[in-house]
Amino acid sequence: MSKKLILFFLLAAFGFAGKALAQAQPLYGPPIGLAAAKRAAAAALAAARAHKFVPYDIAIVDSGGNLVYFERMDGAQLGSIRIAIDKARSAALFRRPTKVWEDFVAKGRTAVLSLPGTIASEGGVPLLSKGKVIGAIGASAGTPEQDGIVAKAGAATVK
Repeated sequence: MSKKLILFFLLAAFGFAGKALAQAQPLYGPPIGLAAAKRAAAAALAAARAHKFVPYDIAIVDSGGNLVYFERMDGAQLGSIRIAIDKARSAALFRRPTKVWEDFVAKGRTAVLSLPGTIASEGGVPLLSKGKVIGAIGASAGTPEQDGIVAKAGAATVK
């Protein structure tokens, strides 16, 4: 059975056939390269500095959720290292921002937390090139909203 079909049955079993999950997701593309991953991380860190957010941890994964690049600002909290990587991995593997899961939990649909690999906190964003998922970025250190701003700034560099 394909991973996509298994995910569909899991979501259906939990009663999550809502608009956000029922929408067709982009296909996977070739994995992001190191140069593009570094550009995305640099843009994310620049956004954190411009907004005067706390020091950040930024992770870039490829379309399979494998770590390609990681950068940690001086003074960034150690606990955010794993969170940034996990946010990126969740966004890549599910082909949707981690904000989707946060919104479900906020609506009381906490069963999504039992889906392997979901991170219910904003800050994980898929990286799209030519409409296909080539990876994802994860940002962690600030509030969920700040993490989303930082991750989106990095994602905007990928074309």
